[in-house]
Amino acid sequence: MSKKILIADDEQNIVISVEFLMKREGYTVSVAGDGEAALAKIREEKPDLVLLDVMMPKKNGFDVCQEVRADPAFAGTRILMLTARGRDTEVAKGLALGADGYMSKPFSTKDLVDKVRELLG
Repeated sequence: MSKKILIADDEQNIVISVEFLMKREGYTVSVAGDGEAALAKIREEKPDLVLLDVMMPKKNGFDVCQEVRADPAFAGTRILMLTARGRDTEVAKGLALGADGYMSKPFSTKDLVDKVRELLG
């Protein structure tokens, strides 16, 4: 069975390219355009990995990450923060809140695929 990935990002151009890339790698992909939709899809679909943008409407990625990590039902859900906010303080905050990885935009598609493979084992 293919692994499920949720792309939570409000930038349509990023979503389109990342969705194409992940499907090409054989993953099942769903998309959420804001933080509240991301939490709803995480609860409903139980993805193996969430590619999570920090700056989104309704709830930011840090809040989403914190809520997912607070729920033991999602202990196995991997979270990779994908964001334009790549300062050390933001990286540290994301990892402290429980993200499994952090990549700054713009990122190389090869690095993203490698990181996703690593996180999904």
